[in-house]
Parts: sequence; C-alpha cells; structure tokens
Amino acid sequence: MIVLNGGSSSGKSGIVRCLQAVLPDPWLAFGVDTLVDAMPPSLRTSDAGIGFADGGEVVVGEAFRTLDAAWADGIAAMARAGARIVVDDVFLGGPESQRRWRAALQGLEVLWVGVRCDGEVAAAREIARGDRPSGMAAAQAETVHRGVAYDLEVDTTHTESLTCARTIAAHV
Repeated sequence: MIVLNGGSSSGKSGIVRCLQAVLPDPWLAFGVDTLVDAMPPSLRTSDAGIGFADGGEVVVGEAFRTLDAAWADGIAAMARAGARIVVDDVFLGGPESQRRWRAALQGLEVLWVGVRCDGEVAAAREIARGDRPSGMAAAQAETVHRGVAYDLEVDTTHTESLTCARTIAAHV
C-alpha cells in the first residue's frame, strides 16, 4: 500500500498516474475524489455529507464520516486480498485522519507519503483546473500535513510528477 496525503491541487493525482506507469506490477488507484463522486448528490447538499464553504473550507458531516470509514475498510480488504493499491487522500483532520487509516490498514505494509506544494503554486493550479472551490488549495497546503508522520515526502512545487513517482517507487 502507498498512501499519499496532500492538499488540493498539490499534484497527487499526477503522481498516482506516473506511479502506475513506473511500478513493475499493476497498482490500483483510489482517491478521495472518487469517494466523493460516488456519493449521492444529496450528500453534497446536506450537513450530513460534504460541503465546500467560502474560502475553500471543507465541511464533513456524520454520513460522510461513516462512508469514509467504510471506504477505508474496503480499500484495506482489497489490499489484504492481494491488490497493490495507491490511495490519494487529503487528511483534513491531520493526525486523526492518519490514525483512522492506520487502524484500517493495520497489519499491512504501508508507505506513507506526504505530497507538498507551495500554497501559491497550488492555488494557481486550482485556478487552471477550474473544478475546485477557490481558496481550497491555499487553505490545505500546510494544514493537511500538521502532525502527520511520513516515511517519505516529495514536493511538487518545482518537481514534475514523474520525478516524484520515481522517488516513491524507489522506496516500494
């Protein structure tokens, strides 16, 4: 298992695609965006689900937390069944988010990777993407890393995704 944590628009998705290309075996990729996209639209418009406030703040409710826990347990079950998996997540809760993942992945070999990117650079990527609430990238650039322990960190501010993926792959 590889777990990537970084703020919005930090370059995690690009790294994941490159990892799938450079790692010698097939690796499945799952991201928190996939989880959010799989949720019914009603959970994107209620306090129970996930919402995006002004300034890029992400607000999650109890139904989201329940589904997020089930998702992590499901990812862990696939890894226990032999699948190689890369997870692309945003630890909004910092060390508490990592603790939940650690509990789900207990007994599995996991490479914890921090994906850093300067807030201004991530904000520029956010604007270019056009599919994220304004301010999310800058708000998350540092906060998702506070109190989180990594085996490895990469910085996409000035380093291409492929180079970051090769660095990660060397540790797998």
